[in-house]
Amino acid sequence: MDLLTLFGTALALAMDAFAVAAVVASGLEKLTFRHTFRLSWHFGLFQAAMPIIGWLGGSAVSSFMAAFAHWIAAGLLGFIGLRMIWESRETREQKKGYDPTRGWSLVGLSVATSIDALAVGISLGLMGLSIWVPAGVIGAVTIVITCVGISIGRTAGTLLGPWAERVGGAVLVVIGIRIILQQM
Repeated sequence: MDLLTLFGTALALAMDAFAVAAVVASGLEKLTFRHTFRLSWHFGLFQAAMPIIGWLGGSAVSSFMAAFAHWIAAGLLGFIGLRMIWESRETREQKKGYDPTRGWSLVGLSVATSIDALAVGISLGLMGLSIWVPAGVIGAVTIVITCVGISIGRTAGTLLGPWAERVGGAVLVVIGIRIILQQM
């Protein structure tokens, strides 16, 4: 795989992470370095790990995962988006402990934004190409793009105020629907 194709693929795979990071950052009351680190690290890690898993699994897993991967990603994004919309009705004091950059919410977002990278790994495995450099590049590009998304999302959150979480939740639901529609 040539360098231009690799970076183009990595950038395309990172776009969901960019959008989700912007949404999450817009809904946080106070954005800290820890939020940025957790989101960018986990998104990059999962984005790098999924192609490796696909590459190792090869064609045995490809037919099974190809049939369900988009449903899993769409379901996770839809669930988290609807949860954000629902919780946006509560006052700041009521939802003070909720942080989507921690726990199972972070894992769900990481899987949802990286599941398409599984197909890239399967493709590289079937073509007989090495996965290690592409996985590293995909992970690194995702970390950078996630940080950019967080920065843009923080600005949007400041501008939208209390509506940021509702808009963000709606965006996650729309991304989930888009994933389903692309598969039809």
